[in-house]
Amino acid sequence: MSQSVVNVLLLYPRFQAGSFWNYQETCALVGAKYPAPPLGLITVAAMLPDSWEPRLVDRNTTELRDEDLAWADVVFTGGMLPQQRDTLAIIALCQAAGIPVVVGGPDVTSSPEHYAAADFRVIGEAEGIFDAFIEAFERGERQGTFEAEKFKADVTTTPVPRFDLLKFSDYVQVNVQFSRGCPFTCEFCDIIELYGRKPRTKGSAQILAELQALYDLGYRGHVDFVDDNLIGNKKAVKAFLPDLIAWQEAHGRPFELSTEASLNLADDTELLKMMQQAGFFVVFVGIESPDPDVLVATRKKQNTRRDIAASVHKIYEAGIFVIGGFIVGFDEESDRVADEIAGLIDEAAIPVAMTGLLYALPNTQLTRRLAAQGRLHAEFDIADAEDIKGDQCTAGLNFETLRPRAQILADYRRVIERVYSPGAYFARLRKMVSMLDMSGPNGDVMNARLFSDLKKLGRLVWSITLHKPEHRGHLWRMIAYTLRHNPRALNPMLQMVALYVHLGPFSRFVLQRIDEQIAEIEDGNWAQPALVAAE
Repeated sequence: MSQSVVNVLLLYPRFQAGSFWNYQETCALVGAKYPAPPLGLITVAAMLPDSWEPRLVDRNTTELRDEDLAWADVVFTGGMLPQQRDTLAIIALCQAAGIPVVVGGPDVTSSPEHYAAADFRVIGEAEGIFDAFIEAFERGERQGTFEAEKFKADVTTTPVPRFDLLKFSDYVQVNVQFSRGCPFTCEFCDIIELYGRKPRTKGSAQILAELQALYDLGYRGHVDFVDDNLIGNKKAVKAFLPDLIAWQEAHGRPFELSTEASLNLADDTELLKMMQQAGFFVVFVGIESPDPDVLVATRKKQNTRRDIAASVHKIYEAGIFVIGGFIVGFDEESDRVADEIAGLIDEAAIPVAMTGLLYALPNTQLTRRLAAQGRLHAEFDIADAEDIKGDQCTAGLNFETLRPRAQILADYRRVIERVYSPGAYFARLRKMVSMLDMSGPNGDVMNARLFSDLKKLGRLVWSITLHKPEHRGHLWRMIAYTLRHNPRALNPMLQMVALYVHLGPFSRFVLQRIDEQIAEIEDGNWAQPALVAAE
């Protein structure tokens, strides 16, 4: 065990501002600064030797001070592609200050060459390789690359994250992770490339210890299971859920839970019931497209074996609402794609439909195919240097499309304009509220926490009345509708209204950016990017 004292500054990079998930307006309504904290960094903090002293600075919520850098003996940073620009800025800042910097996370794992300037690179999952870095650093080494064997990290050895480093009031939710990996083979997804197709899970006692740590620190509220697919290993999650249900009951059900899962969740009534009993109230589902030809071509066949809208409704019947993911830009889609996607979103009554342009992520089957076809843009994995394009909603299609690019952008624009008009959004929300079955444990908790809901309602009404008058009428009509038709759904309804405070303006930002891109193409001002040479 190390005896040397090392001050470790955990420096979490900023996400690009123009993002679907960067819902700052919604955060402000509930008094928070950012949606979620850096689970990866606080997990790494828990792996440090006892004599190493960690300090967390999340650049999404806190300004970096000169005294933080002066205090640090080493800086840990890194994250995802939308954080690449700020991660590189952090590396340059630290090196100018003479502080060694260690970069890890998904983006350095996917594109290590972009981080060659870092003193240390940790490629892959930290478990099983982090000790080697610690030993090297304590020997006096100040540069190196440590690469983990893929898909071999034993998550049963992952320690309880250092939740004590967080300021809970800065965030809307706090994250935990039960499993890594997904059994499916979606062509565009990088999860199976990063974490494999055989989901690895923590034990029940292990994840309950994480929840207990949050509870003991006084946290109450929203906990998101950030699993790539919570039900990827159904046997494991079904073994875990009874323990989670018992823990929630024993502790007065302190947490409302969310997660990500594949649409086949709707096929398993027993699993849905257990998730409801455990306190899950929302699930993100990647639907992508209603077109079976697209789903087959992109290897998302699991969504072709069902009525997608009916599957979503089945999840609603368990008192769990759905946030849906959709993509425009697949090779196989037709010129009917806008009407098909928008129609499905309306039919399924999915208020929050994360609709983006197809983005070729590093080291995916899609990227390899496009490169082989000579269609991949040379800088496909480099974040926008000007920080104006945002995420895949405005910066997708980083490859040569088969359909005319302007037509794809126009179809995408039609989807966004249609589904995020106030009338369409709140019509879906009313339909969702009418379908949510809140008669089970979730509804009981919502009733028990009525005072908390009323406080939240008061804050929303006050904020919207003073600062968001364009949403005021929709809010009050939704309150009246919900109290009349399904009063137990007050809490999820309020969250959907709060999210629209971000999504309404964000949709207008997306439309503006897409209009600019279409105009560039039609005016002949769009510069053809260089392409990766076909192999």
